[in-house]
Formats: sequence, C-alpha cells, structure tokens
Amino acid sequence: MKNRRLSTSIAFAATTAVGALLLSACGGTSSAVGKDGGQLNVVASFYPMEFLARQIGGEHVKVTDLTAPGVEPHDLELTAKQVAAVQRADTVIYLKGLQPTVDKAVAQTHPKHVVDATAVSPLVDHHLDEGATETDGHDGEHEHSAATGDPHIWLDPTRYAAVAKSVGAELAQVDPANAADYQRNTDTVVARLATLDQEFRDGLQNVKTKTFITSHAAFGYLADHYGLNQVAINGVDPEAEPTPSRLAAIQRAAKDNGATTVFFEALVSPKLANTVAADLGLKTAVLDPLEGVKEPDKNDYFSVMRQNLDNLKAALGAS
Repeated sequence: MKNRRLSTSIAFAATTAVGALLLSACGGTSSAVGKDGGQLNVVASFYPMEFLARQIGGEHVKVTDLTAPGVEPHDLELTAKQVAAVQRADTVIYLKGLQPTVDKAVAQTHPKHVVDATAVSPLVDHHLDEGATETDGHDGEHEHSAATGDPHIWLDPTRYAAVAKSVGAELAQVDPANAADYQRNTDTVVARLATLDQEFRDGLQNVKTKTFITSHAAFGYLADHYGLNQVAINGVDPEAEPTPSRLAAIQRAAKDNGATTVFFEALVSPKLANTVAADLGLKTAVLDPLEGVKEPDKNDYFSVMRQNLDNLKAALGAS
C-alpha cells in the first residue's frame, strides 16, 4: 500500500504539471461564470455528487463527472485535462477523504467555488480497518484507526439531504440570477430524500435480525441511522483478502445474530462474498454503495436505494 501511495503521488505531481501547462495554453486559470452557453461549469468528483449537481442545477449547469459511469471511484487517477477542469470550474462538488487525487487537485488548483460534502456532514469512523481487526460483530466495539473516517455519507438520506442543501446554496451564490430555481430544485430533492428515509424506517422496523454482512464497510451510516449492525469482511478495499481471525469473527457474528446473507456490491467481483457465504452456509445478494452507477440513464440514486431496501428487507426477514 505504501508503494502504491508513492506511485500515486508521483503520478499526480506529473499530471498537475501537465495540467498547469494546459491552463496556460488555454489563456487563463478560470472561466467566466456561465461561459458555456450561459450554463455554469460544474465539476463533480463521483456519482453521488454528480447526481445532486444535475438535480439541483437543472438546465443552468453543465456537469462533468471526474469518475466515469460504472468505475469504482476509490482509486481514481486524474488526467491532466481533468485537473485543468477542476481549476477552471465555476463550482467543484466533491467529498474530501474518498478520492486522494481529487483532494490534491482541489488543494493545489484552488478553484473559486467548492462544495465539500464533509463540511456539512462530518465523517465518522465506521472501522474501515475491519479486515485487520478483531470484532464480535457489534458496532462500537472495534479499535478505531481510520484516519479520515467513513466517506459513505450519501447512504444516509438525511446526511445526503444536508449535502443537497449545501450544493443548492453554493450554486445560488455563484449564479444569483437563478437562485430561485436552485432553491426550488433543492427543496424537491430534500423532500424526495425525506420520503425515502421514511420508507427505510417503515421497511426495516420489524425484522428478525438486525445484522447484515457486507464485503465492503460502506454501510455504517445506513446501519447507524436505521438501528442495524453492519459486519464487514473488509474495510476500504472490498477485494482484499480477509485474515483468518477476521473470517472467524464473521462466522461468530453470523451465528450469534442469525445473519442470512453476505452482500456484495455492483462494481466489484462477487468472488470473495461467494466464498465466504459458501463457507458459512449463507446466501448472497447485492447491496449497492452507489459509488458509481453503470447505467445512470436507467437507474439513479433513488431507484438503487429502493432496491437496496428491498434486498435488506429480504435478508433481515422484515415483516
């Protein structure tokens, strides 16, 4: 991991240098607001941020997503063109702590207007070092060693709503002529998230077990908000090999809490989840962390979250 981080830093330094040359060749470091056909140029770091930008910005924004559809965002490497886009954007919407190269691009290029989702929804440590620590399956009884906390705040609709309000406020500040539209769109998104939150509350109110097993520790906020217990095979890296002691702890947690299902995610191979499930005699199913959507024209945040709810209800024995 150390060598990987070193190579990433070297690559980013080279990319930033090339990006600076591109900016110089283009004749400046920032664009005029609304230069692109009267629209704001908005850069979003990955799908949940892009979704809010499009929903709230509407016809007034042109959105560039740094992470392509269906691509796992954690290991994103920015191109020189993307770094230049970050600096030239009217607004950058990102989540600090999820994508190191995006964090570096924002820190080094100083875009004029930035929405950092963690500023309105501070991160919590949900034990992203799960694969290397002992656990009995109950949240709150692990050693805390994650430096920046769990970035997956969008999986709690109430936290995501707070981010939506921040996006709306920033767009209104950048483009006050259309502030009323941004406010109206923000109110619509927040209302839809409140409805989704209630659907989760109602759907998960009566369950046979509150414990679910995942291949990736992405669902801590969801678990906390709805009174569930996430047991993760791995932390940050959903494809890493868990230690024997970790597998033993998962087996104990599954047996003690009546867990029925090992969840894997849409953008990662199910091989590890299938292996663990077979060893434990459990089923497998998808629980999508919504870090990226393969076909955003067919599925969006709300449809995927409702599918997650259906899969959780089945796994937890909801009545």
